[in-house]
Amino acid sequence: MKQHLWLFGDNLLDLAAQLIGGLGFAGSANIGDEYAVFEPSHGSAPKYTGQHKVNPIATFLSLKMMLDWLGETEKEQRLESAIATVIAEKQFGTYDMGMDHSSVEVTEAICNIIGNVSVETIS
Repeated sequence: MKQHLWLFGDNLLDLAAQLIGGLGFAGSANIGDEYAVFEPSHGSAPKYTGQHKVNPIATFLSLKMMLDWLGETEKEQRLESAIATVIAEKQFGTYDMGMDHSSVEVTEAICNIIGNVSVETIS
């Protein structure tokens, strides 16, 4: 029975992701009592290996959830602010965001902002 519940949950996540812009914006977590696993909802997307086109934001959002779970509030907030800035500025984005930047370029944009974001600017 658990396998069936997971399949329904997975399908529900895929459908819900469309409400926020697609799987490229959907991080996910499997949280137990003592351990947790965090990953983008689209998984590793092996069919796109080497193409650098998969939106890395889902991976960053999974990392954000992991930092929150670990109690790393300041790091979690810095990452969330950097992601929000990249999305709001519309300077970098992958094909699913209507732009043609690579996943590497979007990743670099987020990482560059992280170094320039203070927690005070988030509140």
